Amino acid sequence: MKKGALTHFYSESPAETQSLGEELGRLSQAGDLFLLVGGLGAGKTCLTQGIAWGLGITGYATSPSFVVINQYQGRLTLYHIDLFRLDSIDEVVELGMDDYLYGSGVCVVEWAEKAMGVLPQEYLLVEISLLSDTSRSMVLNPSGERYIEMLSWLKQRPKSAKRKRSQR
Repeated sequence: MKKGALTHFYSESPAETQSLGEELGRLSQAGDLFLLVGGLGAGKTCLTQGIAWGLGITGYATSPSFVVINQYQGRLTLYHIDLFRLDSIDEVVELGMDDYLYGSGVCVVEWAEKAMGVLPQEYLLVEISLLSDTSRSMVLNPSGERYIEMLSWLKQRPKSAKRKRSQR
């Protein structure tokens, strides 16, 4: 499995975090896997909202903490998986996530560090750290050629114009 260079992004607002997610969503293909790691309030769900918008999903993706998996329909199906409430790797295995992880949609897994031992070997790991109330550091760590290419494309693309989100 090929590992790529880490890529760093900084966000000064939720809109900037969503914008990065939106770019990732636009670049997404069937079978893509995004693993999100960061503390409470770091911006994992905010990034997921952007990924959803990049996939053509309207509305806001919400944290599926109480149901574990939310599904949204767009250009590709988005499976938003939140492992926050799970306490062991056995609970993760019992979820039977293979249909989602190896299916034809896009998976975003929040609190992915709880399941690294049972997740596919190729993914884009996004580690989000709080710098201040509004600022975030995001380190994107690709594992596999697909994600190395994705980051290469992401670095080459001009930043999208910020759009109003009030109509979503």
